[in-house]
Parts: sequence; C-alpha cells; structure tokens
Amino acid sequence: MSPTSYWRLGFAVMILHALLNRTAVVCGRQSTEEAYVTLLYGDEFLLGVRVLGKSIRDTGSTKDMVALVSDGVSDFAKKLLQADGWIVELISLLENPNHVRPKRFWGVYTKLKIFNMTNYKKGVICNYSSLFVSVVYLDADTIVVKSVEDLFKCGKFCANLKHSERLNSGVMVVEPSQAVFNDMMSKVNSLPSYTGGDQGFLNSYYTGFANAHLFEPDLPQQWLHSRRIPEMERLSTLYNADVGLYMLANKWMVDEKELHVIHYTLGPLKPWDWWTSWLLKPVDVWQNVREQLEESLPGTGGGKNPNDNLLVKILFLLPLSSLMFCYYRSLLQISSLGNHIRQLYNKIRFRGVLAYSAVTANSNQQFSHEAQSKVPVFLGGLSIFVCFVATMVSLVLALLIVPRQVMPWTGLFLMYEWTFTTFFLLFGGYLRLIYQWGRMKANQVGSISSHNEFSDKDSPKGHQRQVSSCDIATCYYGLGMAFLAIAAPSLPCLLGITALFLRFGLMFVGGLVFASFMTYASEHLGIRSFLRGLEEKDIPRTKNLCFFC
Repeated sequence: MSPTSYWRLGFAVMILHALLNRTAVVCGRQSTEEAYVTLLYGDEFLLGVRVLGKSIRDTGSTKDMVALVSDGVSDFAKKLLQADGWIVELISLLENPNHVRPKRFWGVYTKLKIFNMTNYKKGVICNYSSLFVSVVYLDADTIVVKSVEDLFKCGKFCANLKHSERLNSGVMVVEPSQAVFNDMMSKVNSLPSYTGGDQGFLNSYYTGFANAHLFEPDLPQQWLHSRRIPEMERLSTLYNADVGLYMLANKWMVDEKELHVIHYTLGPLKPWDWWTSWLLKPVDVWQNVREQLEESLPGTGGGKNPNDNLLVKILFLLPLSSLMFCYYRSLLQISSLGNHIRQLYNKIRFRGVLAYSAVTANSNQQFSHEAQSKVPVFLGGLSIFVCFVATMVSLVLALLIVPRQVMPWTGLFLMYEWTFTTFFLLFGGYLRLIYQWGRMKANQVGSISSHNEFSDKDSPKGHQRQVSSCDIATCYYGLGMAFLAIAAPSLPCLLGITALFLRFGLMFVGGLVFASFMTYASEHLGIRSFLRGLEEKDIPRTKNLCFFC
C-alpha cells in the first residue's frame, strides 16, 4: 500500500472517530451494552415507572433505564420520564391474538418487543445504534430494594417461577435477538396462552423452563466465562418477591433482608392507589421511595401530579364550604346563637339526654299515641332502604371523585369527607321530605290536641316552645353512625394487624355492627321525622329543620 493510501486511510479513521464522538455528544450520554427496561401503555402506570427508576438509581446503578412507551402515553408523561433520567423509546403496540382474554390484556404482547432491542437507537436525533448484551426487564409495578446488577450475568433468558411450574414475566433477563423475535412473531397465533396474555405465551414458547438450572450470581467469573451460556435459567424468588404470596402467609417466604425486587401483583391493589396502603403492609416500602421523588418538573415532587394538586384543594374545600353554609342558614332561623345554645341546654337539663338519645324500643314515647298511630307501616322499611342506598351512592361517588394516586392519608381523609357530606345531604334530604309529609298529613286531619299539652310540660317556666334547628336524638344517631363508619375499617390498623385476610375479617365484622346500627337508626329517624311533622304542623315553613347537626 502506497504512503498516499495510508494517509487516506488514517484520515478516514479520524473522520469516523470524530463523527462517533459528535454523535455521543448529541445523544447526551455514553453508549452502554446493558439497560433496565420497562413498558408504559398509558399514564396510569406513570407513577409506578417513576418510583421504579428512583429505586434503581438508589442502588447506585448507572446503567441506562429505557422506557418503551406506546401512543397512549401523554407528552407530559414522556417529558417527566426524560427529566427523571429515563430514555424514552416510542413503540407501536402489538395486537393480542387471543380472543378470550381480560380486557386489560389487549396490548400486553407488546412486551415481546424487548427481545428485539438489538438495534435500539439512543434518541430521536441520534443515528448511532448500540447493541445490548442483555436487558433486565421490570414491570412498572415492581420496585428494586437491593442492587440487581448481578442479573446481567444471567444467560440468554432468565425468569422466576411462580404458581407451581409457571414462569412470571414481571422480571426477566433477555439477550435480544432478531432471530428469536421473528420466531416469536411467527408463533403468536399458534402457541396457546393460559393467561390470554404474554406470560402465557412465554410459558408455551420456553418449554421445559421449569427444569432450567437456578441462576447463581456468586459463581467465580472464570467459570462463568468458560462455560457455555445456558439458554434458560431460573431466578430466585429474591429477584421477584410476589406480594400475593406475602398476603397468604403474612410474611415473605424468603429472608426479607435479602430481597432484591418486590412485585406488587394482586390486580387492582396497585401501590400507587391510595387505598392499597391501608390493606397491604409491603406498600410502605414503595411509598417511602415515592415520597423521595424529586421535582423533576414543576409540581411533581413526591410523586404528585400538578393536575391533581388543584383538584385535591377543591375537593377538600367544597364539602366543608357546603356544610358551613348549611349550618349558617340553620343559625339564621333562630334569634341568635345564644338562644340556640340556651335551647339546647334547656333540653338537656329538663328533658334529659336519655329521652332523646336512648336507643330503645320506646324511643318515640314523647310523641302522643294518637300521632304514632298515624305513622305508615312501611315507613320504617322505606327509611332503611333509603339509608343503605344513600350509603352506597356516597361511597361510590367518593371513590369516583377522589384521585387514585394521591397520598394515602389525603385519599382517606377526602374519602371520609365526601362520603359523610354526600350521605348528610341525601339522607338528611329524605328526612326533611318525611317531616314535610308529616306536616301535610297533620294539616289534612286537623291539629292533635295532645301536642299542646306536651308543649306546656316541656318547659318548667312555661315559655312558648321554639323551633329547634338541632334535634339531640338525631345528632346522637348521626354521631354513632359516623363513629362506627370510621372504627370499622380502622380497627385492624389500630390493633396492628397486617394479615390481609384477618384485616378483611375484622372489617367485615365491624361492617355488620355498623349495618345493624344503621338499620335501627335509620328506621327510628324516619319515624321520628314523620312524628315531628305531625306534632309541629303549626310551625311556619320558614323554620327549616336541620336533621344532622
């Protein structure tokens, strides 16, 4: 080769080296051969991916974190992931070929694309491709509690066994291969899937996986390099600790100090849903990492959503404002706040609290027998039915209104606030209608003579009876229902019980007690409201009654 040829070859090498360096600068990071990978189909799992990335970085890992996102992910979510340090790669969804499958499995076959990451591009404007030796795939509902760098020593395909001889696709180690991916695509319509999703397909594709050798990360490096790379290896439970198995025994099946990855299965009980923290103890680990999330974008610190922040404030203030307004109107209907307090004092002193609040079969004895005989026979059953319907509507409405991914204490407080407020309005409105019905009934049949006699005896000083905006018995019934509504679900937490089934058992027992009391209280409140309408027919209609105070 002539000197000129050597010079041209050297010049070409220098240009190629400069181009590669320029590409690396444009991409903003140095190429790596290994990466952590996760999938994101929509914004619902965004917080899970953020916490997962934070947990990986907390272990000291500097490897790439790649998020494969579909078209259903918002631009805000993509920017937030990039700000958190994720490499966002846009992908198209793979159609699930199974017709019999859960609706939520419509795009899960997209997970197979991790086997085709051999030509992964490190950015939109970057044309430099990097071949990964292996990728560690982690579901968005997993969290790393201890370094998993050893997983990159695994063979061509590694996963964990669960449910007897079934592999779980929540944590996998994959050596990407175009040939393997093409082979999978050619068999997606022929191989069965026992789950109707990707996990069932992988179990059919990797036949004999249950017989694979256990992955041992502590083997000498010389032996690892000298051996033939195994086609399949089984991962220890330490790398995919299933919360579902924890739930069954109320403890981990392995040494908790040696756990590497926790997998939050159990369908709807995802760690980012505020109610899950009150049911599953292992969610505390996830929430601790969430609270440490930095504010990568404005308003996202601690895993918050900027859109939810304003909504939470509105949801907090709206019920309080409504209740304060209702109570303010009730105070305007008596001469002064002093008269209101004085009236309550007279009732407690001269009638006695028990006459209004004792939960007995004769709780309505202060009303005349003639008035009680006019109570419709179906009123008690109707009141019970309306009370339970109001309760269910209040619970469902609160669950729909409160954002799922707020902090646990915030979600619990908003849940109680909206449930109580909605029930107050619904059942209180029903009692007001029953009261008006009693008034209308009394006006039709004429006044009841025993009413005046009862009124004269009501006050030792003989002063004229005034309209009370607050009925003592109603308050006690309402406070009793509110106390049981809080105590029933809180009792397991107060007793320090962490077993899920035992928690549900105690909640069920508390719910039975609450339902029994609510049945009795609603029946008597309905009858009392009707009787008060009969007895107080002569009160002007402008004197509205507040049935819950």
